[in-house]
Amino acid sequence: MWTGLRAGRIVLVPGADMKTPLLGFLSAVIAISAGAPDWQLPCDLRETSHGSVCVCNSTYCDYLEPPQLTDISQIVVISSSKDGLRFKKTTGDLSEKKPITIDDKQFTDENFKADAIVVDEERAWLQLANIPQSLFINASIKTYRISVKREQSFQNVSIFGGAFTGTVSYLLKELPEELQDHVYRSYFHPVGIAYNTVRMSIGGSDFDMEPWAYNELPLHDPKLSNFTELDPRDLQKVEQLKRLKTIAKVDILKIMGAAWSAPTWMKSNNRWTGFGQLKSEYYQTWALYHLKFLELMRAKNMPIWAISTGNEPLNGVIGFFFVHFMSMGWTPWQQAIWLNDNLGPTIRNSAESKVLIFGNDDQRYTYPTWFRRMRSSRNNSLNYLDGLAVHWYWDELIAPQLIDQAHTDMPNKLLLNTESCIGDKPWQTHGPELGSWQRGESYMRAYTQDLTHNFNGWLDWNLVLDEQGGPNYIKNFVDAPIIVNATSRAEIYKQPIFYAIGHFSKFLPPESVRIETRIENQSNPFTQLSVVGFQRPDGSVALIIYNGQNLPVDVALDDSQRGAIQLRLPPRSWHTVLYK
Repeated sequence: MWTGLRAGRIVLVPGADMKTPLLGFLSAVIAISAGAPDWQLPCDLRETSHGSVCVCNSTYCDYLEPPQLTDISQIVVISSSKDGLRFKKTTGDLSEKKPITIDDKQFTDENFKADAIVVDEERAWLQLANIPQSLFINASIKTYRISVKREQSFQNVSIFGGAFTGTVSYLLKELPEELQDHVYRSYFHPVGIAYNTVRMSIGGSDFDMEPWAYNELPLHDPKLSNFTELDPRDLQKVEQLKRLKTIAKVDILKIMGAAWSAPTWMKSNNRWTGFGQLKSEYYQTWALYHLKFLELMRAKNMPIWAISTGNEPLNGVIGFFFVHFMSMGWTPWQQAIWLNDNLGPTIRNSAESKVLIFGNDDQRYTYPTWFRRMRSSRNNSLNYLDGLAVHWYWDELIAPQLIDQAHTDMPNKLLLNTESCIGDKPWQTHGPELGSWQRGESYMRAYTQDLTHNFNGWLDWNLVLDEQGGPNYIKNFVDAPIIVNATSRAEIYKQPIFYAIGHFSKFLPPESVRIETRIENQSNPFTQLSVVGFQRPDGSVALIIYNGQNLPVDVALDDSQRGAIQLRLPPRSWHTVLYK
């Protein structure tokens, strides 16, 4: 029987079905005398055709209590691997001056085929090949030297989260309450991956059961006379978010709002999608629309932390050829006028004046040109922006130097990735690849790259989707970190993507600051090893290291204050290294 708690006791459900005799933990329910959960439960790993997932049901889910560094000589390494590790905790004593080895299963089957991934760090393009294990099973292990300079600091990192879409709300409602709570706890509780932010649409999005907006009727109503209360769909979300805050022990939940489309009567094409823009006579009405949403959400004790100027504005200008969901087009010149003359003054002169405003909310390839053109239209328009919002979808083809240029132009604005998922491209599986380690690696590389380029955080797309990658009205199926078994409604599946995100979000509390880290002897730019480092508010260091190679690697850390630390990391693995 598993007894890995540092405090408390284990209570077993009588007659519980122990599916895994070796571990004997699957129906364990933990109780501690103080009444607060002290969760440290391992993954119930299940193999799939694409890899493996961690299975949760109403009575069991895997959790890891945040590691506490109780001694100056203590080091903790949290590890996940293609071979089945999920948040495995390894501890060591730095005063012993011994290498710390992360144990993982080693493949010995010569028929095993490993995916070799080659990545250009600037564009993250991939090349896949099947390589027999026998070619590298006895290969020499290379040592990489990583310098850590705490004195050189960069941006703070405070925001991690995902989207609470109409689809997410719908699926959660279909689950038993205990399983809903596992979703909330897994994402937002410190024993989960410690999200602190959700993104939600103002009106509908592409992940809803139908397109919708507030005040669809009456038509041509600039005063928005029918926008007096929250829609039942948003009222359901409010109740679910209240439950989330209670279960996850979240005192302050940041909510970011973004509108996909105005009611059709405000638009030039009178349609939800296609080539269509906001009619200029409704510019002030559209600003009022945002303010009304902020006021109604605050009235329900769910104040909005931030809004954007609109989701993916180019979808209604050039993206309509392939985008068939709710959208509304803007050019940067038009959006500058609306922001400067309408939205900015409306929000700043209201009781919601402290709500942050993020600009663009579109792909990396629009940077920095979008904002330079906004400035050319209304010179002061960018003064109303508190931050810049970027979507991930074409980052594998577009270098991050475009973001660097925007950051140089506007160094004092927050920089967030506000949407990401896999399965949207023509060459990808449209929907989940359940258990795909490769998709998790895509996230690991992307988070590392963005945080290295001054991002202050990352908001993923749907918190949960079903086995098909939906549902939604447009059959726009993609992947998500947690997949719901919508057929049985009895299980959810935590994918490698979930743990890739968690290696960052769980261990980087708000106000963590990026510090300089460098791989000193990485002469080959295609070598699959990366690192990004942070100093946490308590003064400890968190390094996130990714080994994408099919071999173990030795890592020789050289910390400017701590000195030398030796690690051995298994193949195809991710690690969060914590020490003081």
